[in-house]
Amino acid sequence: MALFLVRMDVSIPYDLDPDVAADTIAREKEYSQDLQRRGVWRNIWRVAGEYSNYSVFEVEDADELHEILWNLPLFRHMSCSVTALAHHPSDISPGVSGTANE
Repeated sequence: MALFLVRMDVSIPYDLDPDVAADTIAREKEYSQDLQRRGVWRNIWRVAGEYSNYSVFEVEDADELHEILWNLPLFRHMSCSVTALAHHPSDISPGVSGTANE
């Protein structure tokens, strides 16, 4: 398993129909919470003052992450930056699935 840090910046067009926007946001919440319950979307943090977040995903590989991000209902209204993560040898916390300290 691999860990990825993803920054997502959302920019919903101001002229998007409000009902379409509300439906898209509701589907996004349902999709993301399902992934969280399954342990794939491990963490999510809001960026204060922005329609943005930092999230940690635990997936098989970059292809799986791409598929997850591509299927986000808000994907067409966001930009994402992805960083692959590796366990730091000085970290004393318990192991994360799939990392070197297990």
